[in-house]
Amino acid sequence: MPASKSRAYRDVDGILLLDKPRGLSSNQALQQVRKLYAARKAGHCGSLDPLATGVLPVCLGEATKFSSYLLGANKAYRASCRLGQTTSSGDAEGEILQTAAIAVDQAQIERALAQFRGEIEQVPPMYSALKHQGRRLYQLAREGKEVERAPRAVTIFHLHLLGFDGETLDLDVACSKGTYIRTLAEDIGNLLGCGAHLSALHRYRVGAFDESAAVGMAELQHRATAGREALDALLLPVSAALEQYPQLDLDAARSVDISHGRAVELEAPVAPGLCRLHSVDGCFLGLGEVAENGQLKAKRLMNTAR
Repeated sequence: MPASKSRAYRDVDGILLLDKPRGLSSNQALQQVRKLYAARKAGHCGSLDPLATGVLPVCLGEATKFSSYLLGANKAYRASCRLGQTTSSGDAEGEILQTAAIAVDQAQIERALAQFRGEIEQVPPMYSALKHQGRRLYQLAREGKEVERAPRAVTIFHLHLLGFDGETLDLDVACSKGTYIRTLAEDIGNLLGCGAHLSALHRYRVGAFDESAAVGMAELQHRATAGREALDALLLPVSAALEQYPQLDLDAARSVDISHGRAVELEAPVAPGLCRLHSVDGCFLGLGEVAENGQLKAKRLMNTAR
């Protein structure tokens, strides 16, 4: 990269909760955020299709080191499923393949939904980012190819009917990572005997992050006109990606040791497992793990030398 361009980017650390608009892919939204922040490093946590809207955590700088812990988080959606039509992609962006009469009532719908609560198996859709022999499935799908996909276990924590107008089901879904809502819509339609596709999708929660804290693209662009400080004020701390783990405060000597990759002995007993590491002055050091013998080792650390 030419020097003139490299100087335009900066080291900025934090997590932005973006309210992704409809019509943008997650990568397109990520690149817009990265450009607004002039961030040297950026990545998103949990793709949303262009059709979908809602919470898309964007990790900047050192936060990218911990993005996998958000990728693995549970998620919640409001989804609309159009009954009586199947499409090539399983959602409203695909070509209609088949149509069928809709002859179901609410009682039948409730019985069908009950079949999808708890742990279920899903066959990932062809229009997905999973890879087959080094190629994304959606690339193969666009070429008219279909390959066998092994079913995967996912968990639907809750699945509630919000409304049914005789044609479209509105659902509230909370699920584990790896759940494809378009596949859920198709499977519900198949069970009801009329077929279905996903017509709208809004993600309102990722892990502990709720849509109430998400920021739209228009607000970001407005903030950008006021300068970087206005944008940076929207960022959550890097440690927010790890709020599910207990916090462990280390004294100055142990902070230095763990920052240099050395295992440390703890003064007081701590339950084994992962933990957020902070120095006594409040500086976030990274993620550590306490072993069964009580020894603490670094799992993934912040770069504090910048």
